[in-house]
Amino acid sequence: MNKLLMRKVVCCLVVAFFFLGAVPRVEAGFVPSATSTVSDSARFADIEKIQRALETRVIKDRLEKLGLTSEEIQSRVNSLSDAQVHQLALKVDEMNTGGDALGVIVLILVIAILVWVVFYLYGHRIVIK
Repeated sequence: MNKLLMRKVVCCLVVAFFFLGAVPRVEAGFVPSATSTVSDSARFADIEKIQRALETRVIKDRLEKLGLTSEEIQSRVNSLSDAQVHQLALKVDEMNTGGDALGVIVLILVIAILVWVVFYLYGHRIVIK
């Protein structure tokens, strides 16, 4: 009876850890008010940040595939309002070019450990040669 109870507990834990590991990471932050005014220096800094992002090879190639020239892109950026420029600069900051590999690695390690625990509890041996 004890072994059957242990198997049920292990199965429940495996399922619970799987769903806990699948929850996305959430970050909170302050939301700027829509009525805030942006100074000229802040707008200039935001436009520089957007220009640096637009100069990256990946974004430049994607915009060329969409049929936009650099003059059209520059005119569109200059026609944005202060709030839109600031919002776009915030999105550029949030852009993660390398991806978040740490979460994937941790999830794979947790799954591997759980598989090892299940094999250990069932009495199977894992031999790596």
